[in-house]
Amino acid sequence: MYADTADPWNLAGRWYEQRKYALTLAALPRPRYRRAFEPGCSVGVLTRLLADRCDRVLAADRVPRAVAAAAERNRDLPHVEVQHMTIPEAWPSGTFDLVVLSELLYYFDDAQLARAMRRTAESLEPGGTLVTVHWDHPVPEHRHTGSALTPLLHAEAGLVAGPGFHDPDFVLHTFTRPLPDGSLPRSVAETEGLV
Repeated sequence: MYADTADPWNLAGRWYEQRKYALTLAALPRPRYRRAFEPGCSVGVLTRLLADRCDRVLAADRVPRAVAAAAERNRDLPHVEVQHMTIPEAWPSGTFDLVVLSELLYYFDDAQLARAMRRTAESLEPGGTLVTVHWDHPVPEHRHTGSALTPLLHAEAGLVAGPGFHDPDFVLHTFTRPLPDGSLPRSVAETEGLV
């Protein structure tokens, strides 16, 4: 798909994408994150938006042309790193307090999906956030729709489902890894002393 155009889904220009990205960012419960991982970053449009909220962002894609486009789009941001990586076979070292799985998981078969989710849960720090966003219409090369992914995501051990958003065209979920004592981080209102 990248052979004929640098941005095959018009991620940088479509209102649909801009709105979806705004809702993705609005769903994040923290104003700031220490280290984010965004596999399947494509041309790095969401990567650049995440960079405004994160001290460090590691973005990755399996398509070399997408990696080059994402790196170029974010070249002026020294705290953004873009790598060529195919998950779940490869996975970065260290932990993250934010993992973003956007328009990615529906490409995986059941075994790959289970491995990707297990690796996500293992690398997510206690109190960390996972956000998933997926197209909710059938596509021949997608193994799942966003709605079909929902019960599979909710079944992942070690993650607690949080707020989400079900649009006619996509499904957004947030998850949190509990703190070491089993509790969840304070809500946004609690953090700001409103309750």
